[in-house]
Amino acid sequence: MKRNLLVLLMVLAVAGFAAAQKLPPTSDVLGAHLNYGRGCAGCHAPHSGAYGNGAAKTADPNAGTNALWGQDVGSLYGKTILFGQTNRGTYSETLPASLMAATPDALGTMTCLSCHDGNWAQGAMMKNAIYETLPPTYGGWNTIPTLLGDGNGTPGVANYLADHPVGLLANPGCGGQYNWDCTISATGYIQMNGPNSSAFVQNYGFFVNIQPNGVVPTVQCTTCHNQHSMNTVAVTNDGGSCTLGKSGSYGCSGLPTGNYETMFFIEAPYNPASGTAGSNQNAQFCRQCHGGEANESNGSYTIPTIF
Repeated sequence: MKRNLLVLLMVLAVAGFAAAQKLPPTSDVLGAHLNYGRGCAGCHAPHSGAYGNGAAKTADPNAGTNALWGQDVGSLYGKTILFGQTNRGTYSETLPASLMAATPDALGTMTCLSCHDGNWAQGAMMKNAIYETLPPTYGGWNTIPTLLGDGNGTPGVANYLADHPVGLLANPGCGGQYNWDCTISATGYIQMNGPNSSAFVQNYGFFVNIQPNGVVPTVQCTTCHNQHSMNTVAVTNDGGSCTLGKSGSYGCSGLPTGNYETMFFIEAPYNPASGTAGSNQNAQFCRQCHGGEANESNGSYTIPTIF
């Protein structure tokens, strides 16, 4: 009898894991980044960079020479943008003077702003409305602004106070009241190796792509977003052995291996339509960096992440 009960429990556990995994989506994973049918060439012009995509000739001698970037970045070079609501208060971030800059904000943020900025780079293909169909569980809004830093409608004001800080000065840390009990490696990666942080990656994972500037970890647009996959994310179970954060892998996690649903190009399982009242999967994404608000940092190690 006990043996049969054990077998039944194992079957139910496997069935639960299978239910948690998401099958590949039925629409193209590029989603909005199919660029209204233009496809990859909308961002990566195979010839002549932004000029090959019809942009007016500018004084930028490096157009298209980094990642074949096909959008005009010239209007963003050296511009200063204002962020706030951080542990250092309001601060200014100056963008690189060239797309060839050897800093992570060149490709990790400035290329994104060449389409998504609503102040310095107006006139790109953005329509200022979300491309995805939002689930009813998301809330009452049916559009989400995508033109960042428009100064809340004030022309010429580079105001990113309502946007999550990114750039060389957006630096996640370890220790203290609000951070994980982690350490930072000599190469600038977050090591989730404390009792609480290691339990977190077992329960959820570590998917954010921390991009060091020298030995200092930074947050860029591509830290949280995978621009090449809007609606699905691949998870590989490695037992949560998160030695150096992402560091070249696609996350480290104790979750079952499989393809999980996501939204907004978020680089982790993220599904506001999960419909499970007890699910904390969307909160878990933010807790990857904001460890002070995690269950594990508050004495709760067994609350499951339900998908």
